[in-house]
Amino acid sequence: MNDQASPALSARSALAAALLAIDPVGLGGAALRAGHGAWRDEWLALLRRLLPSEAPWLRLPPSVGSEALLGGLDLGATLHSGRPVAQRGVLARADAGCVLLPMAERVPALVASHLCAALDRHEVPLQRDGLALLYPARLAVLALDEGASDEERLPAALLERLAFHLRTDSGTRDSAPDNSTERSALAPWSAHDIAQARARLPLVRVPPPVLEGLCAAAHAWGIDSLRAPSMALRAARAVAALLGCDTVDDEHARLAAALVLAPRATQLPTTDSAPEPTAPAESEPPAPDPAPDTNARRDPPAGSAPPAPQNSDTAPTDPAEPTPPADSQTLEDRLIEAVRAAIPAGLLATLAAAHSALQRPSGAGSAGAAQAHNQRGRPLGSRRAEPRSGVRLHLLDTLRAAAPWQRLRQRTASGPPRIHIRREDFHVVRYRQYRPTTTVFVVDASGSAALHRLAEAKGAVELLLAECYVRRDRVAVLAFRGTGTDLLLPPTRSLARAKRSLSALPGGGGTPLAAGLEAATALAAQLARQGDTPTVVLLTDGRANIALNGAPGRASATEDALAAAQRFRQAGARALLIDTSPQASATAQTLAQTMGAAYLPLPHAGAHSLSAAVHMAACPAR
Repeated sequence: MNDQASPALSARSALAAALLAIDPVGLGGAALRAGHGAWRDEWLALLRRLLPSEAPWLRLPPSVGSEALLGGLDLGATLHSGRPVAQRGVLARADAGCVLLPMAERVPALVASHLCAALDRHEVPLQRDGLALLYPARLAVLALDEGASDEERLPAALLERLAFHLRTDSGTRDSAPDNSTERSALAPWSAHDIAQARARLPLVRVPPPVLEGLCAAAHAWGIDSLRAPSMALRAARAVAALLGCDTVDDEHARLAAALVLAPRATQLPTTDSAPEPTAPAESEPPAPDPAPDTNARRDPPAGSAPPAPQNSDTAPTDPAEPTPPADSQTLEDRLIEAVRAAIPAGLLATLAAAHSALQRPSGAGSAGAAQAHNQRGRPLGSRRAEPRSGVRLHLLDTLRAAAPWQRLRQRTASGPPRIHIRREDFHVVRYRQYRPTTTVFVVDASGSAALHRLAEAKGAVELLLAECYVRRDRVAVLAFRGTGTDLLLPPTRSLARAKRSLSALPGGGGTPLAAGLEAATALAAQLARQGDTPTVVLLTDGRANIALNGAPGRASATEDALAAAQRFRQAGARALLIDTSPQASATAQTLAQTMGAAYLPLPHAGAHSLSAAVHMAACPAR
């Protein structure tokens, strides 16, 4: 009896589950971007039915530690036997199966790195507590991403190693199959069909043009990682094995590209039309049209044996014979169009717009700089130390450190048997706490800015203020004009107050850029002393004409502004300079370099690029 896919699942989502059941180790796993609901439950249930019944299916707890993940000392058995006894971790116990990672958007960086290492090496080394072991860990990771916004994402390193990036099917373009191969691939399957495909998978071969076409399609859509075309190739082999074929053909590659490459697209292809084929040289005759394949392979019925290899597939090719470039280009174009058809319409429109190079690192939130704390924050394991000055004792790690020595200590001790703890066994808990982030907007309200882009600058600041409010960051607004600087809004989380102060901002007068930078430096230093992580967003055209002492003069004002920018850089605050000139100016770029700030011209800065730039300045990769 076939395991019918639920109506809540699209055909291609079900196909991803089938391919992952065929080659879980090669494909690495899947990232499911969906909350609790029928779609995710049905997809997981379908994958569980298609996997072998004996395959492990383990769920990681949200606060899993390194010892539970990798393994460690079995405390009870060690205390009982008096010698170190190892205990396998979750990754080792999940060998030949799947690991479910709930709330994957909040996974700690250390856990993500352990998962990436297991997916790369397919083994887990255990070297701690006097143990030196190596466990096999050929598994797939199912990352359950429950993030409610685009800011909550899986770590990029882990996401890169998972072949399928799936979302709730509502609102996505899941076009109907347009050929017999695709209709066969999207049909329902049984666990017996998957078992046959797993046995056939090692025999499936890949022609070189298919590999070249997948790499070319990945490059055309802006996919830089080599893992993406490699996993698309594995997916194409799994499709061929599922259909009972011994060689990957163009249609198998199309399905694999739609599943693996489409969610990773970062740009539109450089040209929408295929380039004109190069005319052959005069000394070479044109390549003849290929003869029609009269022995075209047909899809076998369910339960039948796979067809025998065709002579055209097994016959070796002459390396000296050139491959017709038109065929390769046609395959590349078909793969590019397959990716285009699988991309949701909204994402396709976003890619068509100017794509900003300033992208926020995945996994980084709005948290500020990390700082150590003895009693509060996120636990980071333990370290060997004595519990003094309010530091908390890590009881389990202390017992683990003392357990291997109990037999020796009991021999030298008198009295009834007991657990002997010494000073060198003490372990204390480590914590990491993130400082709150405060974004300081420094707005140029001088005559030149008012003449050029002050209205647009206000709109950009309001957009960024709304972003800060969503992230629960504090904001402050400084404005410089005339001969000085005004603190329009002290650090606050009130969006209404911030908008009122910005709407009342007048324009006109001189440009005391040096005074604005000095005020921003002082405010950033004050926030840092209070325990915040300040980020300065400076909106200016960079053309100063009022010196630091209030005297007019463009030359002296520019010199003072560069000196103030140098002092700002020495203070070490994060900064972003948004150039409000009608065109990108060299003066503003020089000022940004002197400040050590990221530079973004406002004429080319849309809403998304502005938000991403502020994220980049406030949350660099840690």
